[in-house]
Amino acid sequence: MPIHKTAIVDKKAELAADVDVGPFAVIGAGVTIAEGTAIGPHCVVFGPTSIGPRNHLTSHVVLGGPPQDAKHDGSTTRLVIGADNTFREFVTAHRGSTDGRGVTTIGDRNFLMAQSHVAHDCLVGNDCTFANSAAIAGHVQVGDNVIIGGLAGVHQHARIGRLAMIGAGAMCAQDVPPFTLAQGDRARLFGLNVVGLKRKGLTPDAVTALKAAWRTLFASGGAIRASMARVREEQGTVAEVAEMLAFLEATHRGVCRAASADSE
Repeated sequence: MPIHKTAIVDKKAELAADVDVGPFAVIGAGVTIAEGTAIGPHCVVFGPTSIGPRNHLTSHVVLGGPPQDAKHDGSTTRLVIGADNTFREFVTAHRGSTDGRGVTTIGDRNFLMAQSHVAHDCLVGNDCTFANSAAIAGHVQVGDNVIIGGLAGVHQHARIGRLAMIGAGAMCAQDVPPFTLAQGDRARLFGLNVVGLKRKGLTPDAVTALKAAWRTLFASGGAIRASMARVREEQGTVAEVAEMLAFLEATHRGVCRAASADSE
């Protein structure tokens, strides 16, 4: 096991045989780390934390710290991380809290750039990118293939839908629907993430249907419930449109307004 002589690994931690632990890293009790993972210099992993295979912690990463939640009563909570993620310098991700799911989950193939943060009880999907200093507060849900720009922030309990893109510096106080672009403080919607949709391989028919749904839902100025009913009737058989409608139906914090609505 390639553990540097200056690293500290608790006897109650479980590491696969080929896990690389760099200089001055600290691995606490209750941590499990799967094969192929590299823990860089000065990283700290608190338990209970489970780290899947082939993750890369660059340096000064802190994972599994206690939640920044005044209501947390000290009970045992967890951080669960999937496979093939990259955590760059000074990334932090906290365990769940008592007043929540009790677990923070980060999926597979995510790229968390320097100083980005995942708070307690968050659920991060797969193939997401958090740019430098992007931060999501407690209980946030982030769908697959989301990009969150540098210095952007997401409010507690908000949701970011699949294939959404959050611009640099945005402050998202409400839900951002899947497939959309959001920017600004407070964040507003600026249309569809067309480039991201094409890169992901959505068919031209699906993109066309989403554009039509966007115009009805966010650009028409109509009441949202009536607009949703119209979209369901006209484009509801398209899977991506159905996904957007289901997301809107499930909102608790409300949905970001379209930028065009601010001028009305």
